[in-house]
Order: sequence, then structure tokens, then C-alpha cells
Amino acid sequence: MAERIVQRKKEFTFRGKTMEELKKLDIREFAQFVASRERRTLLRNTDVVETFLLRSRKKIEKSKKVRTHDRNIIIVPAMVGMRIGIYNGQNFVEIDIEPEMLGHRLGEFSQTRVNVKHGSAGIGATRSSASRSVK
Repeated sequence: MAERIVQRKKEFTFRGKTMEELKKLDIREFAQFVASRERRTLLRNTDVVETFLLRSRKKIEKSKKVRTHDRNIIIVPAMVGMRIGIYNGQNFVEIDIEPEMLGHRLGEFSQTRVNVKHGSAGIGATRSSASRSVK
């Protein structure tokens, strides 16, 4: 009889820490696990991240959408599981924060530029279209 091997989904870890351990950490303690640029930003702007978390928790309690223009905020473990609208210059892009996003900035997940899908050239774009009449 063949033994049945059950594969479990690998538990997420960030620099050797599980999500439960990360959620217990303070923002300054979490900063020790991210890259140097993000660490510097977190340590200098801890109050910005804390006020964002406070404001967003209050909005979630009132069942309102969390929206922000601040694309520079670094994603910390307390944000995992939230749904945040990040402004891209035109509208708010709704993003679900996942554990894999830890240490990145919010703006990385809300693209400000769209890939250009070229169709036909507009009037005046080429020499041949210069002689066409505009209707």
C-alpha cells in the first residue's frame, strides 16, 4: 500500500519570523528586519506610520474605506489584512495588504503610469495625415 503524502502550505516567514511574532513587534523593532532605506524611513517617520494606523483602525471600526494619498508609507505587520485605497494621481486603487508586501511602500502597488496601447496615429502625427481634412 502506498503512503499518502500530505503537503501543507508553507507558513509565511519574514527574515525568520512568523506573522504572529511580527504582529507582536513594535514599529521600531520591526524596522530592524527591513532593508536599510526602509529602516531609516521607519525610524525617522514612526509617528507618521502610527497615526496612519490609528486613523485607519478608526475608519475600519466605522466600516468606512481607508484611503490615503501618502504613497511613501512603509507596510508594517499591523497593516496585513487591511484593504487600503492608494491614490495614483487619478483615482484610488484598492489594495489588499498581504504578508509578502512587508517592507515595501504603498506606492509600489498603485501604478501612476499606464502602458500605452498604440492604435492609429492621430491627426498631424505623420506627414501623410497632415494633408487630411479635419471633419
